[in-house]
Formats: sequence, C-alpha cells, structure tokens
Amino acid sequence: MNIIEKLTEIFKEFPGIGERQAKRFVYFLMSKNLDYTADLSELIKELRKDTVQCSSCFRFFVSESKKEKNCEICSDANADSSTLMIVEKDSDLESIDKSGVYNGKYFILGGLVPIVEKNTNSRIRIKELTEKIKKEAKNLKEIILAFSLNPQGNHTDLYIRNQFKNMAESAGIKISSLGKGLSTGTELEYSDNDTLKNALKNRQ
Repeated sequence: MNIIEKLTEIFKEFPGIGERQAKRFVYFLMSKNLDYTADLSELIKELRKDTVQCSSCFRFFVSESKKEKNCEICSDANADSSTLMIVEKDSDLESIDKSGVYNGKYFILGGLVPIVEKNTNSRIRIKELTEKIKKEAKNLKEIILAFSLNPQGNHTDLYIRNQFKNMAESAGIKISSLGKGLSTGTELEYSDNDTLKNALKNRQ
C-alpha cells in the first residue's frame, strides 16, 4: 500500500466520508504548497496537546494549561442544573449550544446504541451516565434525550429510557425526547436554530 492509499484509508475513517471523498482530500493536499501541509500537520499535533476532555460531560475543550477538569459549560454557575441533555457527540452539543435555545447541562454519550449488537457498553458511556445521574439526582428535574431522528437514534432513545426508567420515577425526574421540528432522518448537528428551538419546545 503506497502513501496515497494509506492516507485515503485514514480519511475514510472520518464520519460520513467514503472512498471517493477520501481520495479527493488526498489529491487536494498534494495540490497545496509545502507551507499549507506543514501548517496542517502542526495544527493536528497541537489539537491533541491543547485539548482536554471534560470530566463531567466528556466534551473536548481547549485548555492551554490543561489544569481545568470541567469545560466552561459545566463550570457555568448560571446554567440550569435541573435539566440534563444527552447527545451523541461533541458536534451535536456545539450546535445546540450555539443556537442559544437551551441553557442546561449536557452529557455526551459518545455514540449511538447499535440495533443488532449486544455489547452496548463498549459503544457508549452508559456507566458514566449512570454515575452522573445518581450524583445529580437531587437537583435533576428533567433528562432530555437529543439524538438524530434515524433508526439508530430512535433505538438509543428507547434504550436510555429503559435503562433509567425506574431511577427516574423514584427520583421524580422526567425523561423527554426532542419533538416535532426535526424531520425523520435529520442529523442533529446540521439542524438550524429554528428547527432546534421547535424540537426542544415540543419535546415529550
């Protein structure tokens, strides 16, 4: 396998990128000057050096000192600690946060529950989520499940509901899902502000 094929295989691991797009990325890089590729490789190295993962919501955030344990959202005293929104990935959290339609806490699940695979724990942070809900149960009033409207997202919604049904009922915590506003098949990270606002307003 030559260098072009190796790099193509790496780009194919990116979300939503197939063989043709991956190959286009490789040829694009080859068309750029050496300064461009040098800057790109340096930024990739710095990305790992200057980012840490929040110990509370598992979001990646920039921290030059790397001393902060919690991101700015989890550290915000003005955030509504009575609501916890569970999302699949960092880009979903970022889309909702930038829209300004939600002012509560978050938790990044780290993936979706496979429909056919039984080893769920290796795909999502269910253990960490359980610990977080137990720890914050006294303050929590609502858990909002915010997953993309596709079969795997719906399956994950049902799985999380079943996992925490008894715990939520005993603690008086409502479990809701994003409602009308999101079209079937919609990826959460690509939804506009009005769509997210309507989905959150009509959650059930």
